[in-house]
Amino acid sequence: MGVVTTTTPNLPPALAQLRDDFLELVEPDRLQLLLELSYELPPLPERYAEHLELLERVEECQSPVLAFAELDDDGRVHYFAHAPAESPTTRGFASILTQGIDGLTAQEVLDIPDDFPTSLGLSGVVSLLRLRGMSGMLTRAKRQIREQLAAAR
Repeated sequence: MGVVTTTTPNLPPALAQLRDDFLELVEPDRLQLLLELSYELPPLPERYAEHLELLERVEECQSPVLAFAELDDDGRVHYFAHAPAESPTTRGFASILTQGIDGLTAQEVLDIPDDFPTSLGLSGVVSLLRLRGMSGMLTRAKRQIREQLAAAR
């Protein structure tokens, strides 16, 4: 099977690469990649690890996921997430967003298509509820960024 490359407007390079990595694999291998990405979810920085209440619960996720998109002083986004080790698909989705949006500008994150999670080609290997959870993570990140932008005005 050759490399499948699709073009999605406004998709940042890191997310485009991750999406292409998934799409060039057959479905069972896509699930394996998602599980591998779960091990790459970075630990929370101390300021959040010691204060999980500062993170927002992602209600759309079946697993107890906490996440927060933070704007730094330079207007760059940093995404932090905490998901239990026994929830590898959820951790994988959190890892994708952490790797894919960290360091982007607020506008670049806001421009990510809402259907990005479904573009990964995982609908045949994970439940619709799981995909909805990843969509919830992205939706919340965008809302948190909008709120921080509004508060800075």
